Amino acid sequence: MHEQHGNDKGGADMARHGGRGWHGRVLAAAVGVTAVAAATSVWTAQAGPIDGQRPAAHPASAAHKAVAISIVHASDKGPRGVNITIDDGPDPTWTPQVLQVLKENGVKATFCMVGTQAEAHPDLVKAVVAAGHRLCDHTVSHDTTMDKKAESYQSKEILDAASMITKASGGVRPMYYRAPGGAFTPYSRQLAAKQGMRPLGWNVDSKDFERPGTETIVATVRSEVPNGPTILFHDAGGDRSQTVAALRECLPWLKQQGYSFGFPVR
Repeated sequence: MHEQHGNDKGGADMARHGGRGWHGRVLAAAVGVTAVAAATSVWTAQAGPIDGQRPAAHPASAAHKAVAISIVHASDKGPRGVNITIDDGPDPTWTPQVLQVLKENGVKATFCMVGTQAEAHPDLVKAVVAAGHRLCDHTVSHDTTMDKKAESYQSKEILDAASMITKASGGVRPMYYRAPGGAFTPYSRQLAAKQGMRPLGWNVDSKDFERPGTETIVATVRSEVPNGPTILFHDAGGDRSQTVAALRECLPWLKQQGYSFGFPVR
């Protein structure tokens, strides 16, 4: 298995994939918005929908309840279910292309969004929600070393991102929390869970972030999907054309193998 269930790191293979240049750029972008986020963040256990906007049909729109603090991997579709997860966006170039491929294949996915990206592209956040996908908090600045930082820092990264994503979506809250690079801590898991965001791991790292070539990405997914249901892709952080091409191959193949597409259990 690619992850040691229950480990705060999510297992040795839950690699700190997000830091390769992307972290630095996002962190720099975050500097200018963190102060604003701090001033505007009202994300408390009692907080309601942003500006009263709440798409009634979306499961994440209801007032949040505490969920389990353990790192989830399982699919709500059962033992032959897989969860497609898309990290680091939204991105104006790649997210629409990923959404199109998902639509063509009738697949719903979980989008793990960086707060600054969500704030910059609220139209894309709304498009993700409108298409029936779920949202996941991937922190404000995608700091893959946040497990080494103070709890106050972890709290700000998680809660401010949740507020930014919720505002960008028009009131739909993230249903999950994925630590950048798998840098979970007991504190961050507990904090997220209390806010109704289930800590989310992965089993199959497609390694698409490294752009090894479409064929290699596809081969990785095919060989490692027996390791578990949650598959990691990216829609930001650089040229994601290989990811889009790999999804076009992987999604039909997974269907042919008898897999169905679901969401991580909560």
